[in-house]
Amino acid sequence: MSKTTMLASGAITAGDEISIELIEPTDTPAVIFVRWPLAPSVTDPGRFPATCNAILAILAAASVRLAEIAQERSNPWSRP
Repeated sequence: MSKTTMLASGAITAGDEISIELIEPTDTPAVIFVRWPLAPSVTDPGRFPATCNAILAILAAASVRLAEIAQERSNPWSRP
C-alpha cells in the first residue's frame, strides 16, 4: 500500500500536460514521479520560451509543495 500526493500539474503545450506526484510506499523510501507526455511535445519555435516557462513553473510549484509537506511533517527530506 502506498500514499500518493499530487504536488503539481499543468499544461506545457496546447495538448500536453505534466504532473508531479509524491509516492510514499509503506515498505520503501518515498519517490517523486514526474509524468511526461508519452509522445514528444511539439511547439512552434516562437512558443518555445513559453513552453519552457510552463515546465519550470510546474516544477517550481511541485518543489514548493514538497517543501511545505516536509515542513508540516518536520521530515528529513527538507534540505536547507
